[in-house]
Amino acid sequence: MIIDVVVASTSRFRKFGPVSCPEEAEDLSGKVILEMIKAAGYKAQYSLRPDGIEPIRDVVEKSVADAVVICGGTGLTRLDLTLEAVEPLFEKTLPGFGEVFRWRSLDEVGTRALLTRATAGIYNGKPVFCLPGSPGAARLGMELIMAELVHILKHIRE
Repeated sequence: MIIDVVVASTSRFRKFGPVSCPEEAEDLSGKVILEMIKAAGYKAQYSLRPDGIEPIRDVVEKSVADAVVICGGTGLTRLDLTLEAVEPLFEKTLPGFGEVFRWRSLDEVGTRALLTRATAGIYNGKPVFCLPGSPGAARLGMELIMAELVHILKHIRE
C-alpha cells in the first residue's frame, strides 16, 4: 500500500521549496506521519506544498496512491484552505473521522479541539484525510487512520 503524504505550509514551502522528505524542510509533523506509515509496513510519498486551493487540489487529483494524508491548512486563518480545496472533490464524506479526532483531541488540547477542521472523505476511489499541522495532531490522526485504513479501503473497493 502506498500513501501520499502532503504537507500544506506556505511558510515552509517559501523557505525550503518542493522538497521530497520532511528532514529537508525541518518538518516534524511530516516526519511523524512517515514514521507511522513505515512502522505499519506501508510505503509513503512525501510532498511539501504551499497553502492554497490549487496546489492542494492538484496533488489530490493526480494521486495514484491508495490513500492521501494532508497535514496542515485546516485552521481558521485566511490561508487555511485545505478543506476548501478537497471537500468539493469528495464523492462521500467520513464525518466520523473528524468527530473522533475532535473527541480524542479534548484530552490533549482541551476545548481548543473545537477549532480543528480535521476531516476525511473519498475521492476517486481513495480516502483523503485532512489533519491539523501540529506534530501532536499528526500523531493522533495517524493513530486513527492506521487503525482503520485497511477496513476503509475494503469498503471502498467492494
